[in-house]
Amino acid sequence: MTEDYPEIPTPSIEQIPEELPLLPVRDIVVFPYMVLPLFVGRDVSIKAIEAALSSNRLIFLTTQKNQDVEVPETQDLYRMGTVGVIMRMLKLPDARIKILIQGLTKARVQEFTQTNPFFSARIETCTELPTALSSLEKEATVRSTREALDKIIGLGKVVMPDVLTVIENLDDPGRLADIISSNLGLNVETTQGVLEIEDPLLRLRRVNEILGNEQDVLAMQQKIQAEAKGEMDKTQREYFLREQLRAIQKELGELDDRSEEVAEFRRKIQEAAMPDKVLKEAEKQLKRLEKMHQDTAEAGTIRTYLEWMVELPWNHHSEDNLDIPQASQVLHEDHYDLERVKERILEYLAVCKLKAKMKGPILCFVGPPGVGKTSLGKSIARAMGREFVRMSLGGTRDEAEIRGHRRTYVGALPGRIVQGIKQAGTNNPVFMLDEVDKIGTDFRGDPSAALLEVLDPEQNHAFMDHYLGVPVDLSKVMFITTANLTDPILSALRDRMEIIEIPGYSEEEKLGIAQRFLIPRQLEEHGITEEHLLLTDRCLARIISQYTKEAGVRNLERELANVMRKVAKRIAEGKTKQHQVTPRNLHHYLGVPKYVPDQEQEKDEVGVSTGLAWTETGGDV
Repeated sequence: MTEDYPEIPTPSIEQIPEELPLLPVRDIVVFPYMVLPLFVGRDVSIKAIEAALSSNRLIFLTTQKNQDVEVPETQDLYRMGTVGVIMRMLKLPDARIKILIQGLTKARVQEFTQTNPFFSARIETCTELPTALSSLEKEATVRSTREALDKIIGLGKVVMPDVLTVIENLDDPGRLADIISSNLGLNVETTQGVLEIEDPLLRLRRVNEILGNEQDVLAMQQKIQAEAKGEMDKTQREYFLREQLRAIQKELGELDDRSEEVAEFRRKIQEAAMPDKVLKEAEKQLKRLEKMHQDTAEAGTIRTYLEWMVELPWNHHSEDNLDIPQASQVLHEDHYDLERVKERILEYLAVCKLKAKMKGPILCFVGPPGVGKTSLGKSIARAMGREFVRMSLGGTRDEAEIRGHRRTYVGALPGRIVQGIKQAGTNNPVFMLDEVDKIGTDFRGDPSAALLEVLDPEQNHAFMDHYLGVPVDLSKVMFITTANLTDPILSALRDRMEIIEIPGYSEEEKLGIAQRFLIPRQLEEHGITEEHLLLTDRCLARIISQYTKEAGVRNLERELANVMRKVAKRIAEGKTKQHQVTPRNLHHYLGVPKYVPDQEQEKDEVGVSTGLAWTETGGDV
């Protein structure tokens, strides 16, 4: 519903009441003689309009200091504003009101007389002060202002033609300053500053300064646009349009997905601290990605490549634990005996303590199954304070498993060496290559030959993975390989490694391992304690000699687990007393002995001789 009101004569300053309803406005400063529509939706504002319409239709308009404040207080409003008259009102379907208002004169708030249910204030109208300057100076200032306005219009500033017509016919400095300020699209603070200047000529001079500043900004903007256009080839129209669109989106804070992705890759490349050659290749591939359409297959390949490049720990390493006594303690906690291996690791740490840059050793643990080669690698990593990576080479037949596939293949990935470095997150982990003696060979290449570069301290500082295509420094990695036999290992590969033999354990060593490691672990895994089970040393020795025959302790651990299960069953049945396992009742738990020691001949017989045989399990008679 639209309500029009009859024309009323513009009241003089004396006719404006001292107290008027106050309407807070946002994003705009209302000047005298302005006619503009306003949309009103807040309850406090609607009630102020209703109060004005119920009397003389006069209302005081002032601007909020912060447009984000939904319920303003008196301190959120500027004191200087404009008295306006409501000419037309329209009630909208969404409960808002649209009013057409005309500014009459400036006024200043003396006192807020009411804040609820709407603002009301006692005001003092402001009278235009006569200028003290001569008519010549006044004319010069007016002309200068018009010329400045013409210049910014020539530089691309948009001003409505009917406003320009009014400006051309205005000679009053105050009104000229007001109408120019209200149509330049300035921010609220600057426009409010113009409104608060009471002297008309000073106000016009301030507008002239604003026009000069706007002229400099528009000239710089045109210069930037001209330079950007001059750098581009005229045939690249599509590229030029895309750059313009990107600049617009950047100004609006609405970058497209591809630009965000490129910016993210660029940030990660800077943070990765890559070597110069690697950085050059990464930036080259990033530029290619930037020029491609994001949905092409090659863009996906480059995207995957860059993800690998930024996620590799080029310059991130673990700090070595160079406390020799502490490292020795960790090694002794985890493994029984193996003094030669422990001594070699402590020697390496000692050299690292004396010399900062030390190449990682290439060790090869050779021994029968079950003697603790793999677990020893984990213990070494823990003692040194490094990450641990294990890679099983058993049955590997493809050279690409080591060196990676070239990026021309669909689904190509780096080799397992680079994958392990990424998994570790540092460039100096303990890297265990398990079962190096069980590598196979076929038409796809020989993985053993590919390992020659990896395990050579003179070459692995620039290991070249086929997928990455850039040198990867492996010289800080401590490589440990394991094997059961040295004969199947390629002779050139065997020559590159420091081979450390780990022989089978004697019965006394197995007894010590069982007491310190195996029994506590099996008790914990089966939920029983030492109060439930007593396993004598003689009984342990009987299990080792008559129920196992191996170089390691895997079968011994299985037999101990068998005993634990039977004890756990009896406890679950309610027999909670301590169960004592002795050589006499051992057969109740493990059955008949599997291995009975052969008795050497007590007297000589024709055709029979007694001899000693060496085996991995410790020998036999």
